Amino acid sequence: MTTRNKLDDHPTVVEVRQQQRDRSTVPAKPLDASWLRELCFEAGADDVGFVEIDRPEVADQREDLDAALPGVRTLISFVCRMNRENIRTPARSVANLEFHHTGDHTNEVARQVVAKLEAKGVRAINPAMGFPMEMEKFPRKTWIVGHKPVAVAAGLGKMGIHRNVIHPKFGNFILLGTILVEAEVSDQSQPIEFNPCLECKLCVTACPTGAIASDGHFDFSACYTHNYREFMGGFGDWVENVADSRDAADYRSRVDDSETASMWQSLSFGANYKAANCMAVCPAGEDVIGPWLGDRKSHLDQVVRPLQNKEETVYVVAGSDAEQYVARRYPHKRTKQVGQSLRASSIEGLVEGMPVVFQREQAEGLSATYHFTFTGDESREITVTIHDHQLDIAEGHQGKPDLKITADSRTWLRFLTKQSVLPWALLRGRIKLHGSPRLLRAFGRCFPS
Repeated sequence: MTTRNKLDDHPTVVEVRQQQRDRSTVPAKPLDASWLRELCFEAGADDVGFVEIDRPEVADQREDLDAALPGVRTLISFVCRMNRENIRTPARSVANLEFHHTGDHTNEVARQVVAKLEAKGVRAINPAMGFPMEMEKFPRKTWIVGHKPVAVAAGLGKMGIHRNVIHPKFGNFILLGTILVEAEVSDQSQPIEFNPCLECKLCVTACPTGAIASDGHFDFSACYTHNYREFMGGFGDWVENVADSRDAADYRSRVDDSETASMWQSLSFGANYKAANCMAVCPAGEDVIGPWLGDRKSHLDQVVRPLQNKEETVYVVAGSDAEQYVARRYPHKRTKQVGQSLRASSIEGLVEGMPVVFQREQAEGLSATYHFTFTGDESREITVTIHDHQLDIAEGHQGKPDLKITADSRTWLRFLTKQSVLPWALLRGRIKLHGSPRLLRAFGRCFPS
């Protein structure tokens, strides 16, 4: 008997093939939206929506989603509520406990839904609500799915000026989950018609780093450096402090005991967020807005001012807008200079990352056009224009440059991370300047490291 005949006669193979024949006689149907929504509610979700993979709102994620689940047809977006007062308290231990437990719950909701779908023969996966993710890609895109744009497309809220999704009922006191499904759903969700954001600017007032500006500008670097100090890049900076220390005394001069204890807690329990002030003070949402509407002064006294008045360490990059903001706005808070954790490891990553580390206040008085020519491992030409506190990046060489920089790509990246010095690179021809070096210094101030 051949191997094929043996396989054909195996009891498991016989049973499964019969099941497949039985199913093939029933035409495939989209999953019933009402049934699927109830399944998510039973698993513990507080609201849910469905987004087909062809929607333009998720077009920029399509490649990564297809790679994670080939044949994905629908994204299930859902929210899980957090306990508001736990987020509002200045006690970071309470707030972080709420984040972590709600995060675990969110992941478990998604896992239960996937298990029920799998039992019905529907392929599905549940990417993480937060961390860890695809860290082999760090410092570039380390996530499978961007939950926020999916949630907006699914009608679960709109982005506020603090860059959090605000649910029309629950406000921004939510965590988001997304499930990828290889099936169509009978009814797709649509975005809501209004933005729950009240534009009250309380998040602007409460942000300890000045990351949220009243004109809508968002300084990602300021938020990331402080709030995510014990995640990813910030953790790497701490490790480098350990490696650079000559002995215990030298280490303690760099990192005080409370920081060491906090890092230990992050490693043993879960990474600590250093602030969630923007979420804490937000009064938007039907379930949230009542007390604020009734007595705005009490909201300021009980929620906003305790966060503003808290004496704490704010982590900043030296020479950044955030460092200047804290000194001016919160002199009672202590700043600590740390390394730039948003460091590029490639020219492509550098170009992608420049907008998120650009410091517009450091560009005061600067109006210049730079032509960059990168050679060596990565060849690329770009034009960078800084004018009126704005940054513009274009492919190729556009317009007349005030400064031309030709650099070996590897040398330039080493220069940015202070592994190489500019005079050495200039002497050896690894970096060449055509124009005033003053403009390079001015450029560097806009991207402090």
